[in-house]
Amino acid sequence: MRTIREEARDVPVAAECDVCVIGGGCTGVFAAVAAARLGARVALVENNGFFGGVATAGLVNVWHSLHDTQGEARIIAGLTQEVIERLERRGGVVFGAPAGKGPYTVLGTEDLKIVLDELVQEAGVRPFLHCRFAAAHMEGGRIGAAVVEDKSGRRAIAARYFVDASGDGDLIARAGLPFTGRDDLQPPTTCALLQGLGEIETRNPDFRLAAAAFEGSAGEGLPRGYLWSTAVPGARDLRLVAGTRVSGADCSDADQLTRAELEGRRQVRLLRDRLREGFEGGESVALVGMSSYIGIRETRHARCRHTLTEQEVLTGERFADAIANGTYPCDVHHSGKPGITLRYLDGREDYAVPGRPTERRRWRPEQEASPMFWQIPYRSLVPEGAENVLVAGRLVDADRGAYGAVRVMVACNQTGEAAGTACRLALQDGGSVAEVEAGALRETMARQGSAIV
Repeated sequence: MRTIREEARDVPVAAECDVCVIGGGCTGVFAAVAAARLGARVALVENNGFFGGVATAGLVNVWHSLHDTQGEARIIAGLTQEVIERLERRGGVVFGAPAGKGPYTVLGTEDLKIVLDELVQEAGVRPFLHCRFAAAHMEGGRIGAAVVEDKSGRRAIAARYFVDASGDGDLIARAGLPFTGRDDLQPPTTCALLQGLGEIETRNPDFRLAAAAFEGSAGEGLPRGYLWSTAVPGARDLRLVAGTRVSGADCSDADQLTRAELEGRRQVRLLRDRLREGFEGGESVALVGMSSYIGIRETRHARCRHTLTEQEVLTGERFADAIANGTYPCDVHHSGKPGITLRYLDGREDYAVPGRPTERRRWRPEQEASPMFWQIPYRSLVPEGAENVLVAGRLVDADRGAYGAVRVMVACNQTGEAAGTACRLALQDGGSVAEVEAGALRETMARQGSAIV
């Protein structure tokens, strides 16, 4: 590739802080707020003009269960629970079951943007919106500053500790820390807001959205991946629909990301056209919104002190340094074939393809008792060789099966809280992130409201 040479220049330091978080999705917001509530000076860098990431810009408005598989013990709390409670006071959530003990909570994404603003401002975090991370300024083996580009030009944020919550590992990759990729990355999805599906359902009693999307001539260009949908809280006949799939796209690469964005929107239009042209009442269907960026499931993974395995997840392995819990199944969206495979803690396995009967089997024989939740250890957030940077969110070090479970937002949220808390503890002791004592981390998180079991 041909290159050009830029002249050397001095970059002004826009902020000097204790902790700098790259990425303002819910994961990054929770990392920043956790550190700031413990007294750290924190900066938070976000590409968009608002926080929330996949939950807002990506339109994915479902957070999965905060309870164990029996719906009894609360295994997720902290900032996830706090945000849900704030939204509930504004009528911005719908629970999947009474008392919030169902398998999911549906969020009002626009209300969520405002709630996240409140969290950041109340904690005294310095926000940098419409701001893109560009480079890591290294000082020996440590990151000394994050170089960013925003409306004011090229600037730097100096910090003692960093959290990479970018999703794609932009910070660790440019800092020279190890990461891995996979040939069979789970494909991204462009979500859409469709209005008027109720009219089709009324006039076509046998209508099933997931089957209808992939049948008929208009569905020929829509990959038979997987489709789910849910109502939008407070809106009339407005549905969030996730049914597109862009296989073979590594969205940590700029050119592949561009291609994926274009292809995702093309598929949304095919879906809308199929509904409008193929069903009585379809003329009522309107495309009223699309995600402002494609929902990326997987790109880079940090190479950390521990790689979480599918076996550890499915057997409910307990860790002395556990910082997150969950019950979501190992859910793998395939890149080389249609549909998804789900493996559950109780030994069931489903292979689901829209328009076909679900193939049900078991990944292990039935047994007397099954694990009621899984855990993520702190070690899976600590990159090998890292002095002053942690990863959080979908950067967690996990194998293919384990990642299918821990990539969901309620898990990512907890890793953000853990990373922010750990940075504050490392700052207090003046040591590396690898030296943070697990007991102190878990105790501090529990005092801050996290569910530590």
